[in-house]
Formats: sequence, C-alpha cells, structure tokens
Amino acid sequence: MKPLGRKLLCPVLPLIVAIAVIAAWCKGQTDRKHVMYHRQSILVSLPALLIFWIAGNAVSGRLVAAQAISAGQSHWSFVPPQRPALPDAARNHWAGNPIDRFIFACLKKEALDPSPRADRATLVRRVTFDLTGLPPTPNEAAAFVSDERPDAYARMVDRLLASPRFGERMATYWLDAARYSDSFGYHEDWGRIMWPWRDWVIKALNDNMPFEQFTTEQLAGDLLPTATLDQKLASGFNRLHGLTSSGIAEEYRTESVIDRIKTTSTVWMGLTLGCAQCHDHKYDPITQQEFYEFFAFFNQGTDPAMMPNNPGNVAPLLDYEPNEMRRQVALYREEIRELNGALESRRAEVAQPFAEWLQQIRVNPPTAAAGLRDGLVLHCPLDDAEGTAVHDSVSGQAPGTVRGHAAWAEGRQVGALALDGNSTYVDLDDAVRFQRTNPFSCGAWVSSEGELGGAVLSRMDDADAYRGFDIYVSGRQIEVHIISQWPANALHCRMIEKIPAGQWHHVFVTYDGSSQAGGIRVYLDGQLQEINITQDHLTGSIHTEKPFHIGRRNPSGFFQGRIDDARVYDRELTPAEVAQLAMLEGVDAILARPENEWTGQERETLELYFLETNDESWQKLTTAKRDAEKRVHDLTFELPSVMVMEEMDELRETRFLNRGLYDQPGEKVTPRTPSSLPPLSADEPRNRLGFARWLVDPGHPLTARVIVNQFWQLGFGAGLVKTTEDFGTQGERPSHPQLLDWLAVEFVESGWDVKSLMRKLVTSGTYQQSSRATSELRALDPENRLLARGPRYRLPAEMIRDAALQVGGLLNEQLGGPSVKPYQPAGLWKEMRNDSYEQDHGPNLFRRSLYSYRKRSVPPPNLNAFDAPDRETSCVRRQRTNTPLMALVTLNDPTFVEAARAFAQRLLTEAPSANASPEERVARAFQWTLARGPEPLETQVLMEVLRRQQTVYGEDQEAAAALLAVGESPRDEELDVVEHAAWTVVANVVLNMDEFLTKE
Repeated sequence: MKPLGRKLLCPVLPLIVAIAVIAAWCKGQTDRKHVMYHRQSILVSLPALLIFWIAGNAVSGRLVAAQAISAGQSHWSFVPPQRPALPDAARNHWAGNPIDRFIFACLKKEALDPSPRADRATLVRRVTFDLTGLPPTPNEAAAFVSDERPDAYARMVDRLLASPRFGERMATYWLDAARYSDSFGYHEDWGRIMWPWRDWVIKALNDNMPFEQFTTEQLAGDLLPTATLDQKLASGFNRLHGLTSSGIAEEYRTESVIDRIKTTSTVWMGLTLGCAQCHDHKYDPITQQEFYEFFAFFNQGTDPAMMPNNPGNVAPLLDYEPNEMRRQVALYREEIRELNGALESRRAEVAQPFAEWLQQIRVNPPTAAAGLRDGLVLHCPLDDAEGTAVHDSVSGQAPGTVRGHAAWAEGRQVGALALDGNSTYVDLDDAVRFQRTNPFSCGAWVSSEGELGGAVLSRMDDADAYRGFDIYVSGRQIEVHIISQWPANALHCRMIEKIPAGQWHHVFVTYDGSSQAGGIRVYLDGQLQEINITQDHLTGSIHTEKPFHIGRRNPSGFFQGRIDDARVYDRELTPAEVAQLAMLEGVDAILARPENEWTGQERETLELYFLETNDESWQKLTTAKRDAEKRVHDLTFELPSVMVMEEMDELRETRFLNRGLYDQPGEKVTPRTPSSLPPLSADEPRNRLGFARWLVDPGHPLTARVIVNQFWQLGFGAGLVKTTEDFGTQGERPSHPQLLDWLAVEFVESGWDVKSLMRKLVTSGTYQQSSRATSELRALDPENRLLARGPRYRLPAEMIRDAALQVGGLLNEQLGGPSVKPYQPAGLWKEMRNDSYEQDHGPNLFRRSLYSYRKRSVPPPNLNAFDAPDRETSCVRRQRTNTPLMALVTLNDPTFVEAARAFAQRLLTEAPSANASPEERVARAFQWTLARGPEPLETQVLMEVLRRQQTVYGEDQEAAAALLAVGESPRDEELDVVEHAAWTVVANVVLNMDEFLTKE
C-alpha cells in the first residue's frame, strides 16, 4: 500500500471496526421493551468508541512508522540531530533562555501563555530538591527569599551545583539505570560488595566528569591504555547484573551477556534491543543477526558464568582504596622506603663491629631463640599437655580448641600436638586476619609422617574456591597458597627440596604484602629455600569468615605428624629474625663451620642477626619501619574487593543463537553495530572500548538525545520523549522535537558538560513557572506535555525519606562508604549462611537513602512503597503511583515516626526559643518543611490537633511514652512526655502534608 493510502486508512479503519461491532450488537437486540435502554447504551458507548478510535489510531500509526522503516524510511530517532534555528523570542522578558524560545513557540501554536514565575519559597524548594535531593535548610530558604539581587536565583543554582549533594542526587537516578544492588539476586540473593563503584559514580558526577568519559570508563575502563585503578573500578558497571550458584553454566553466562546488552541499549540508546534476541525486532530496524553481532562486543569477559556456592564477590576483582586512604597509605609507604634506605646505609657502616662480634660469638655461640615478640599476634607453644584448650602466649588466654582426638606428645622444645591426619586440628576462630596487601609471617616446628603431610597453618575456605592462605606440606614439599579464587586469582609456590619424614624441622614463611609470588619467602631451619612459582596473579580479597586453624584447611587437608611452637606475625620477618627463631639449626649451624665455607647468603644471615640483636640504631630504624607497616596494615585490612571487567586473552567465539537459546548455536558472528545506525569507525578496536567510543561519537543519533531526555525528566518529571526507555517506533514522539535536538547538539558541543546542561534546564523560565493550573488548562493538557506550567509531582522515594530525616535534624550527611542497613521489619530477611540482615545502629540508621542496602529479592519496604525499583533490571523511568501503603509508611514506619519525634523536639527547644508560643512553633514548622509560613486555616487546624493530642496523652501517659520510644536516637528527657508526644503528632501531620511529599 502506498504511503498516502496508509495515511488515509489508519485513522478511519479503527473507527469503521468500532462502529461495525456496536451495530452488530444493537442488531442482536430484539426486545422492543428495551429500545430506550439500547439507545442509552449506544450513547454511553460513544466515549468508549472515541477511546477505541484514539487507541486504534495510535497503534496503527505506530505500525505505519514501523512499515515506513522497513520500507527504507528512517525513524526520526535514527537521524543524527542537527542544531535547529532558535524560534523568535516574542516575549524576551520570559524567554531569556533558548529553551524558553522553543517552548513559547509551541505555546503560541496552541494559543496559550506561559504561567507566571513561581514564588521564591516554591522555587528554592523545587530547585534544591532537583539538584541535591534534599530540601533547603531554613537558613538557605530565608537567604534566597530575602536576596534582592537580580542574579540571586542563578547564584543559588551555582551553589547547589557545587554541593557534594549534587553527585548523590544524580547518582540515585544513575543507580536505577545501572541496576545497582548490594546482592546478586536470583533465589540465593547473597550479598556482594559493589559500593566502591557507587562512590565512583558520586565522585565522577561531583567532579563534573564529561559524560563522554563517564560513559567510556563504565563500559570499558579496563580496556583503556594504562588504565588507572579508578578506570578499572568504573568498569564494574557491567558486573552489576544478577548471578546464581545453581543451574546450567552456559545458560546463565549467556543471560549475563544479554543483561548487559539490554542495560546498555536502554540507558544510552533508548532501544528495546532485547526484543531481537529470539527473532528480528518486530518494530525497530534491528535484526536478530545484528543482535548477536552486538552481543559479540560483550562476550569476551573472564567473569564466570556462575558464582561459587557461597556469598561474596566473584573474580575478576579489584581492591578499592578510597582516595583519602590511598593518600595516607602512599605517605606511609614513602616513609617505609626512606627507612629502608636508612637501614641499607646503616648496614654499610657496621663492617668493623660485625667482625668483632663474630670473634666473640665463635667463643660463646647462642644456644636458644630470643623472644622476638615485635609484631607477634599469635604464639601457641602447644605445651598444654592435656585437655583440649590451646593457650596463646600473646594474650595469655586460651582462644584455641583441639577438635577431634587431642593427643599430646614430646615436642621440639617442650611439648607438641600430635595430629592423626584424619580429624585432629586446632580451631582458633578469628585470631589471625590478613588481606593480600598485608605483610605477615608464620610457621612452626614440624615433624611430618610419610608422604601425607597436610596443612600446618591455614585460614582457608575450600568451598569458596579456596579463598584464604595456608602453609601446606604435600609429598614432603612445603607449599604456600595465598588465594582469592583458585586458580585464576592466586599465588602458589612450592619448595624444591623435600623435608625428611619423622624429623623435626623449623618451617617458616614470610610475605611482603605485594600481591606477588616473588614476595613470598620459604625458610627451612632458618635458611631461605629455592622455590618454584606456579601461580602469580592475585588481585582480589583473601579474607574469609572461616576460622584460623592449626593442622587443617576447612574442611580438608588434615595434617599427619606433630606440630610445635606455632607463631604468626603481622609483619615480614627478616632472614635474621627467622634464623633467630630456628637458632639451633640456623645461626648455630653456620657458626659450626669454618668461615671460608660460608655462602654469601649465610654471611648475610649472620650480619642481619648481629644488627637485630646488637645494634641500637638498626633496632630503632626497624621499629619505626614496623610501626609504618602496621599503620598500612590497619588501614588496608578491611580493603573491599570490587567486581570489575577483564577481557579474555584468547577471544571467545560468538555465534548466532537460534530462537535465542544458549544450546542452539548457529553461524559465527563478529562484533558489529546495527546497520540502521552509523558504522563503527575502522580505526576503533572491535571490543567494548571501540563500542563505547562509537556510542559517544558526535554523529551518533541516539546517545545525546537519550541522555538529555533523561536529565530533562529529572527536572520536569517526564522526558520530552515520555517513553524514556524507548526511542523506537513503539515509543512516543517527542513533545518538542526541535528542542530535544537543540539540547542534544548543545550537550555534545559543550564537551558533554552535565552541570552546564542541568544549569540550563533549571534556569529556564519554563522550569521556574508556577505549577498552578486552571481547570481549562488541566483539561487541555492534563500531563503538562505543552509545559505551560511548572512541574508538580510526588517526590521520589529517597527524597521523601531523606527530607523527613533532615527536618528532624537526624540526617547523617557522610559522603560515600559501605551500604547501611536501617530499620527493617523483624524477620523480613531470613538468615542464609553469613548473609543475614543485621540492622545497623547509631549514625548509620540515618544515612541518606542512596546508601541503604539494596537486596534484590527484598527491596527496602519504605522505599519500595514509593515506587523505588527493585533493581533487578535497568530502570530509566520510575512509575509514579498513589496508594494507601504510602500513608501507612509515613504514619507508622519507625524512620518517619522517629523523624517526627525529633522534629517535635526541635520545635520545643529551638523554634524560635524554648518559650515560643504554639502558633510560633507551627510557623517555624512550616518554614522548616515548606519554606513558607502557614495560612490561618492551617494554623487553626494544627492547633486543634495539638489540643486534642494533649488531652489524649494527658489521660494516657504510657501511650505517650510508647510513642516517644520509637527509634534509637536519644530523646531530651527534660521535655514533658505529654507535650513532646502531642507535638510529635503535630509534626507527623506536617510531614504528611501533600505539599511536603510533593515537588511543585
């Protein structure tokens, strides 16, 4: 059918069908007594007929659009935007911003005028919420209302854009788009650590990182040349999908890649690309073949298809150092480098004293190890001789318990523990904790039996890919494992020589915290040994919740033989110190031979031993070095590891999947962008980095439009394209196409400047209009698509909770950090292994909602009730509903009741003084919440509420006390219980006003 025929038929066809259906129904009615009834029915059906016609016209119109694309005509969103000429500014006093000229031109066509400017109280509240996610403080509101300078509003906007709260506000929207959560989802829904990525987003937005760079680093930061830690961290965007530990591995790996495609296409392209997974897209110009060519860009990650059967992050991982900690650690490490230099200098100065000492010690050789207590965190002499308690000489306590058969035997020094290789081991719980960046040393006297050996010392979780560390004897060879995920993310080395069975030997290992196998040293009887390195790639956390053991891993690797004098240090011991611990077979053995037979290494061992035990200057320098190393240890122990992207060395083959099924591969495909969009430059690599650069190419028709539309939505409640997630033929056309294109081009030419764009939006006359509307305007434009008035809609979930906390004076404005767990209904999260919900206490209860722990299967109820998404999938447009559940939350949730209690306390003690009248307190309550004073009727109503509640609680002080007991924040006990409870109800009423919950 020709285009003209389609244009004529589309509006008429639905009407014809509707009339035919109603006529057939009427014809079937034969009872004349009901003629009048039928006539009324027909009249009643006319509105339905009209709705049917409109809907049919819309659907058929979309079909026409889809047919036009299939016929080779480009849909508007697939044509690169061009900067349109600005319309004439017929009303310069209103249209002071280019945005307003487009809006005013549209209004003129509809014979409409823009609304007057909103009052200052409304404006300060509106723009503060939109740029910081919080209401203005009373001082901020008063300062703006009284500021008579012509540029007062622009000054306020600049101040808000410079606030660190800007990054938090913008990040809330971005976390929805990125499907950020603190758990993996699926049926296990175990916890994970990704909050450092969230903090990267906040910082990037606060620093006004160009959106081009913001995009590239998240999609491919790991692939950038000489990628920094922050750029690698940014790539965690593509690790935010769900993950499970059960199922078919390849199926879930495929699903993970598809999730990345859907998220990327939604966030940056506004396309429902996932519709082409199983067949050609029904409406948009994307074939199934092109879907899998797109798929190939994201199909090369090294991340596993499934997670281990245990909570925790999954490799590839990156240790995250917050900027302040990074700077502090760098200072300490520089101090350590300087001390190392001083130690080397001192060593060169002691040749003569060392020679004199050698002469003396040959006459009187040492006979036992010195205490060597510096840095000793655990020392189990294993001289207990009976029972199951194992004592620690450091703490003087008995933190260890022998499990299995406790058999005590003669030791190398006094006593020892005999281990049967089957059930006996020592459980020392949390006595030893190290991360891969922490230097440590550990070992013991060991007598192994036969070829079995086993774990000498270990803190390891076999079930979690052997995460942890150990000293292991296998085939009479000493092995060392330091593991994040075996074998891909681990250090492993093995001593070349074998130790004789049935003989006592001092086995000791030191590690320098470098995350490299070269930082591991293995000693036997005080002598450094040659080792083979078999694994040398460690980037992830080695911390595990499993306990520290003597004599086994967890739950395998039981040691067979005897162990004596087990020691652990939180620093790297020197060769001389290790020799000192093994003195009888170390220093003493060297001194027993002629000096001309000593090796260079043996002479070095004796020199270090001399310095450690005799030279005061050396001892002071080594003490200072150990102090600096301990500070680094303390700072970095809780260093979180974050999941990031990593590309395979050998590319994985990508194939077309028949019907979208993982187990039905078809022809091989290569990375390629859809033919309906500009091609990827031949100069760009065919990987995620090339793809990211393609997305932000100035000639790309979608990216700038889509992102600008999302930012517009943040300020106006709806995008210029209402279907923010769909710019294809099934989405709505832009309400102001030329304005959208102008903004897109402006955004790119500004250098993708986010703050500049937001400034343009909120300083426009369009944004500053009053939200009041006549009944005629509401009837003509109920959704405000013409923008003849200012935005008015219910605030997002996070803003409602945060506003209540701020007004109550409770809000903890700490920036960044781990996710927190505020009040939660008891038992909502049932315990699952070590991922149980443990509510926080203290200041963490009052962090911004941005930082609330987001568990996919059970989102925070008080946010979920206000339409916060569950983060299972990408969401760039939240639904906005009104239900009774919302009132249930604001009137009963502990957070809101506690906020009302704290707000009431402020009113009684601060507003404007402790002796203020009730009316003055009500006036202050309105200033603090709405940035305006109350109307007389509002004051009258609240005074009546106060009097009524004073009577109620005066007769039932137990109820008053119960109300004031809600929440963990302290109460001013000097306040009268009845008065405080009554004002708490008044405060709760104010916090539940529609105006408080609404941005207008």
